[in-house]
Parts: sequence; structure tokens; C-alpha cells
Amino acid sequence: MTGHADELTIERISPDFQDWDELLALILNAFAYMNGVIDPPSSALALTPESLRAKAAQETVFLATNGERLLGCIFVAEKTDHFYVGKLAVDPAAQGKGIGRRLLETAEQHARKHGKATIELQTRIELTGNHKAFQQLGFQETARTAHPGYSHPTSLTMRKALA
Repeated sequence: MTGHADELTIERISPDFQDWDELLALILNAFAYMNGVIDPPSSALALTPESLRAKAAQETVFLATNGERLLGCIFVAEKTDHFYVGKLAVDPAAQGKGIGRRLLETAEQHARKHGKATIELQTRIELTGNHKAFQQLGFQETARTAHPGYSHPTSLTMRKALA
């Protein structure tokens, strides 16, 4: 990973990336605040280093680093008319410094480069702070959906039109 210890670098994951345990730990730490708050529990809890490797083989992954330190990630999956953004995670110790915004901007640039006019994400109903944060970044709610086995909405789908 490149960059000086005091600067943020965002790069597409390299083909020789091997730090799957570190990436999993980052995601689990970033999503830990959801434990006991959202129902059903986060799908992140079912991830393994092997499933992350397989997910990265199917999607585009960008990593935010500061020197050798992994600070954030975002997974971007191409769909017919948009890119779906998932597993946006920032190390809790580094939150509030614009890293998540920078990762989303990188996903937007990637979508534009591949001819897509929108990006989409989902956030849980209970995470109202996330709803507000994504709205401030230009996302608008487009749907409410329920996880299998639930009769009430558990997630918000949000989209952002790209200029």
C-alpha cells in the first residue's frame, strides 16, 4: 500500500492483496455499533476471509489507507443501470475525517467511468444517523424493503444521481 503516514490514499484493491483477516476485522469493527441495534443482525457477521476474497473477485473494491494502515473500504457491484455500494466501512478510530465521503466519491467516479448515472446503497431502518448522512451526500430514499421472514421494512434503499 502506498502513501506517507500522514496522507490518505484510496486505491483499487490489488490482485495480490492478502490481508483478508485485516479487511474482515476493519469491517467488523466498523459495523460493531449495529450489534443489538438492527434486526436482523448485519450480514457482515457472516463474513469470513474466504467469503471476502470471493466477494472481491466479483465486485470492485477500493481501500483507504494511511501509510500501511487500512482505514476504510467500499465494495462496488455493477448492476444493469447503476452500481450498488456495499460494505462501506471506516475504522472507528478514523471516523469523522471524511474517509467515508472520499470512498463514496471514488465509487461515484468508478460508476461514471463505466457509464452509470446512479449509485445505490441500502441502510437499515434503525440507523437514522446513516439516513441523514447519506441524504447530506445527495442520496434519496427510493424504497423500503424487508429481509426474508420479516413482514415490516428492515432496510432503506437510497440512490444518488451522478452529474
